[in-house]
Amino acid sequence: MSKHLILIAEDDADDRYLMKTALEETGMAGEVKYVENGVEVINFLDSISAQAGQLNYPKFILLDLNMPKMDGREVLKKIKSTDAYRKIPVIIFSTTKNQLEVKRCYDLGANTYVVKPVSYDTLVATIREICTYWLNTATLIEIN
Repeated sequence: MSKHLILIAEDDADDRYLMKTALEETGMAGEVKYVENGVEVINFLDSISAQAGQLNYPKFILLDLNMPKMDGREVLKKIKSTDAYRKIPVIIFSTTKNQLEVKRCYDLGANTYVVKPVSYDTLVATIREICTYWLNTATLIEIN
Protein backbone atom coordinates (compact mmCIF):
# COMPACT_ATOMS: atom_id res chain seq x y z
CA MET A 1 0.00 0.00 0.00
CA SER A 2 1.26 3.45 -0.80
CA LYS A 3 2.33 5.82 1.90
CA HIS A 4 -0.56 7.85 3.23
CA LEU A 5 -1.37 10.00 6.22
CA ILE A 6 -4.39 9.62 8.47
CA LEU A 7 -5.22 12.26 11.08
CA ILE A 8 -7.09 11.14 14.19
CA ALA A 9 -8.52 13.74 16.55
CA GLU A 10 -9.42 12.11 19.87
CA ASP A 11 -9.03 13.64 23.32
CA ASP A 12 -9.41 10.41 25.33
CA ALA A 13 -6.06 8.64 25.82
CA ASP A 14 -7.68 5.19 26.18
CA ASP A 15 -9.65 5.65 22.96
CA ARG A 16 -6.48 6.81 21.15
CA TYR A 17 -4.67 3.69 22.34
CA LEU A 18 -7.52 1.41 21.22
CA MET A 19 -7.68 3.11 17.82
CA LYS A 20 -3.91 2.87 17.41
CA THR A 21 -3.99 -0.83 18.25
CA ALA A 22 -6.97 -1.43 15.95
CA LEU A 23 -5.25 0.38 13.06
CA GLU A 24 -2.10 -1.66 13.57
CA GLU A 25 -4.17 -4.86 13.64
CA THR A 26 -5.76 -4.00 10.28
CA GLY A 27 -2.32 -3.54 8.73
CA MET A 28 -3.70 -0.61 6.72
CA ALA A 29 -2.19 2.35 8.50
CA GLY A 30 0.52 4.31 6.78
CA GLU A 31 1.48 7.29 8.87
CA VAL A 32 -1.01 8.17 11.59
CA LYS A 33 -0.97 11.48 13.43
CA TYR A 34 -2.93 11.76 16.68
CA VAL A 35 -4.10 15.07 18.08
CA GLU A 36 -6.06 15.71 21.27
CA ASN A 37 -8.23 18.72 20.46
CA GLY A 38 -9.59 20.81 17.63
CA VAL A 39 -6.96 23.52 17.89
CA GLU A 40 -4.30 20.86 17.28
CA VAL A 41 -6.20 19.67 14.16
CA ILE A 42 -6.15 23.13 12.60
CA ASN A 43 -2.55 23.79 13.68
CA PHE A 44 -1.47 20.47 12.15
CA LEU A 45 -3.20 21.22 8.84
CA ASP A 46 -1.72 24.73 8.82
CA SER A 47 1.76 23.31 9.41
CA ILE A 48 1.41 20.89 6.48
CA SER A 49 0.16 23.68 4.25
CA ALA A 50 3.11 25.89 5.21
CA GLN A 51 5.84 23.22 5.10
CA ALA A 52 5.00 20.20 3.00
CA GLY A 53 2.26 21.48 0.71
CA GLN A 54 -1.30 20.37 0.18
CA LEU A 55 -0.43 17.10 -1.57
CA ASN A 56 0.68 15.87 1.86
CA TYR A 57 -2.65 16.49 3.59
CA PRO A 58 -4.25 13.49 5.32
CA LYS A 59 -6.19 11.04 3.17
CA PHE A 60 -8.94 11.45 5.75
CA ILE A 61 -9.56 12.83 9.22
CA LEU A 62 -11.24 10.74 11.91
CA LEU A 63 -12.83 13.39 14.12
CA ASP A 64 -14.29 13.05 17.60
CA LEU A 65 -17.01 15.59 18.40
CA ASN A 66 -16.50 16.16 22.10
CA MET A 67 -13.02 17.59 22.55
CA PRO A 68 -11.60 20.47 24.58
CA LYS A 69 -10.48 23.89 23.25
CA MET A 70 -12.33 23.52 19.92
CA ASP A 71 -14.91 20.74 19.58
CA GLY A 72 -15.38 18.56 16.53
CA ARG A 73 -18.27 20.62 15.18
CA GLU A 74 -16.17 23.79 15.20
CA VAL A 75 -13.26 21.93 13.56
CA LEU A 76 -15.55 20.48 10.89
CA LYS A 77 -16.99 23.91 10.14
CA LYS A 78 -13.49 25.41 9.91
CA ILE A 79 -12.18 22.62 7.64
CA LYS A 80 -15.14 22.72 5.27
CA SER A 81 -15.12 26.52 5.07
CA THR A 82 -11.39 26.75 4.29
CA ASP A 83 -10.60 26.41 0.58
CA ALA A 84 -7.33 24.58 1.17
CA TYR A 85 -8.87 21.97 3.51
CA ARG A 86 -12.44 21.44 2.30
CA LYS A 87 -11.57 18.50 0.02
CA ILE A 88 -10.11 16.45 2.89
CA PRO A 89 -12.67 13.77 3.82
CA VAL A 90 -13.83 14.14 7.41
CA ILE A 91 -15.32 11.13 9.18
CA ILE A 92 -17.09 11.95 12.41
CA PHE A 93 -16.26 9.20 14.90
CA SER A 94 -18.36 9.77 18.00
CA THR A 95 -20.39 8.06 20.70
CA THR A 96 -23.22 10.51 19.97
CA LYS A 97 -26.13 8.81 18.19
CA ASN A 98 -28.59 11.71 18.34
CA GLN A 99 -30.17 12.20 14.90
CA LEU A 100 -30.16 16.00 15.23
CA GLU A 101 -26.41 15.87 15.91
CA VAL A 102 -25.84 13.53 12.96
CA LYS A 103 -27.83 15.88 10.70
CA ARG A 104 -25.94 18.90 12.03
CA CYS A 105 -22.60 17.26 11.18
CA TYR A 106 -23.73 16.42 7.64
CA ASP A 107 -25.03 19.98 7.26
CA LEU A 108 -21.56 21.23 8.29
CA GLY A 109 -19.95 19.09 5.58
CA ALA A 110 -19.07 15.75 7.20
CA ASN A 111 -18.34 13.08 4.61
CA THR A 112 -19.41 10.24 6.90
CA TYR A 113 -20.71 9.82 10.44
CA VAL A 114 -19.77 6.65 12.34
CA VAL A 115 -20.88 5.82 15.87
CA LYS A 116 -17.97 4.44 17.88
CA PRO A 117 -18.30 0.70 18.42
CA VAL A 118 -18.48 -0.58 21.98
CA SER A 119 -16.40 -3.75 21.58
CA TYR A 120 -12.78 -3.96 20.49
CA ASP A 121 -13.50 -6.56 17.78
CA THR A 122 -16.16 -4.30 16.29
CA LEU A 123 -13.76 -1.36 16.50
CA VAL A 124 -11.15 -3.28 14.48
CA ALA A 125 -13.77 -4.25 11.89
CA THR A 126 -15.05 -0.66 11.68
CA ILE A 127 -11.55 0.82 11.34
CA ARG A 128 -10.78 -1.76 8.64
CA GLU A 129 -13.94 -0.80 6.72
CA ILE A 130 -13.20 2.93 7.02
CA CYS A 131 -9.62 2.48 5.81
CA THR A 132 -10.62 0.14 2.99
CA TYR A 133 -13.23 2.57 1.74
CA TRP A 134 -11.32 5.87 2.08
CA LEU A 135 -7.87 4.52 1.12
CA ASN A 136 -8.74 1.93 -1.53
CA THR A 137 -12.31 2.30 -2.80
CA ALA A 138 -13.20 5.99 -2.87
CA THR A 139 -11.93 8.12 -5.72
CA LEU A 140 -10.83 11.38 -4.15
CA ILE A 141 -10.02 14.74 -5.64
CA GLU A 142 -6.31 15.47 -5.67
CA ILE A 143 -5.64 18.33 -3.32
CA ASN A 144 -3.24 20.82 -4.82
